[in-house]
Amino acid sequence: QSVIFANPRRKVDWLTDKMRERDHTVSATHGDMDQNTRDVIMREFRSGSSRVLITTDLLARGIDVQQVSLVINYDLPTQPENYLHRIGRSGRFGRKGVAINFVTRDDERMMQDIQRFYNTVIEELPSNVADLI
Repeated sequence: QSVIFANPRRKVDWLTDKMRERDHTVSATHGDMDQNTRDVIMREFRSGSSRVLITTDLLARGIDVQQVSLVINYDLPTQPENYLHRIGRSGRFGRKGVAINFVTRDDERMMQDIQRFYNTVIEELPSNVADLI
């Protein structure tokens, strides 16, 4: 399973619509939804009936779904400290996990801020992605 993070809420809705137009089974959740709706969506995701969850930073913390092996940052977080919370959704419970960041020229400064904040280098995705999973 995978989690895709996007900003803002309307982009979550837009991306969800685009993926559904291409026949992908996806769920989405964000802060504009009432708690009952979010709970139903999370139950579906945890059960595996939905393989992809698109969300905002609303779920960057506190979601523990054992089967999540991939996190995609469609948009980088607006705060560097949220980066670790986001990518920490994959590879839980001793399993392997992969995080992929979509980075545009507009995102380069935030990517530098994230690397500086965590004192690390985030490498460009290699061509042999399958070897990472």
